[in-house]
Amino acid sequence: MGILDWFKNRPAQFDPDRVSDEMIRGAVDKAIALTNPRLKLLPHCHKRLTPSVETTIEFLRALVQSLPAARPLSSAVWASDPALRAFFVSPSDIPAVLGSSDNLRTLFDKFPGLDEAYLVLGMALKEQRVFGIALHGGMVQRDVAQTSVSFSDHRARFCGGDDSRLRRVVGVGVYEYLLAQALSEIGEERVERQELQASRSLIRARLRLLQQHGPGLGSMFGDAPAAASEQAGLQAQLLENERQLEVMGGSESVLEAELECLKALLDNPQRYLHVEPRHLRLSKMNVVLDEASTEAAADVDFCFAELRGSPPMQRAFVLARVARSEVPPPQTINFADASRYL
Repeated sequence: MGILDWFKNRPAQFDPDRVSDEMIRGAVDKAIALTNPRLKLLPHCHKRLTPSVETTIEFLRALVQSLPAARPLSSAVWASDPALRAFFVSPSDIPAVLGSSDNLRTLFDKFPGLDEAYLVLGMALKEQRVFGIALHGGMVQRDVAQTSVSFSDHRARFCGGDDSRLRRVVGVGVYEYLLAQALSEIGEERVERQELQASRSLIRARLRLLQQHGPGLGSMFGDAPAAASEQAGLQAQLLENERQLEVMGGSESVLEAELECLKALLDNPQRYLHVEPRHLRLSKMNVVLDEASTEAAADVDFCFAELRGSPPMQRAFVLARVARSEVPPPQTINFADASRYL
């Protein structure tokens, strides 16, 4: 199976509710294919890698199962939902974010009978120290040090037809993120060892594919996937990459070092990703209030993810469910109006 095949039917690759021998074998094969197919030349490679993969799978299962239930995401409930009011400045921002998600549109187009979809809404969280007015015990106090929070850069790229399928996609995305980190570390190690320039180029090509073509957590939280033309170029480059990796020689000690690097990372996935629930008590102006404050406050809950790999990243996110009707129709070009400016 080529590397591109691993980017198809991702939900079938992970089941948080049941671990099977088939799923473990598939995860081991994927780890080898996405880092360096030559690793399978090492004696007992699959057997040696299996315990590390099992450790990561247990980490993924615990992570996915700990995520809270999906919340409704709708402009109609914005006024009555304190969390949505904290996340979005106005109700019109919600359909704008949903309309910009190509993955969400593709899901609804692929399944015409699907009335509701599930997604991960990722957001940048900014916490800023400010001075403002506070109400304590009925007394107004001025120039009080406060913490103001804001949410921006909303992304909705991980989608599924139901809650279970979304959680599977999240699990696969985290796994691919970890493999990308292993690939990055392997590439750095090769540079230190002054390996062949061609070998380093292959590593960089595979890493670009994981970051731009695969979903991982890069597309969940980071930049948008590469354009179709760029992806086509990467695919062509990858096919040549696969051919060269199959025929390229290399010392067994180098492959052993790469396998140990991969094993060490999969033995300790928590070093590269930490997810925790966050709870904030916010005023209408998104100022964090303590329990002693008598101002009107709302409880806002979300998850906070800290990606500790390269590059490091921090994002807030929630699982949400959205009706098809919430997604605005795609924008079209009015050629009649455009012609007036020619």
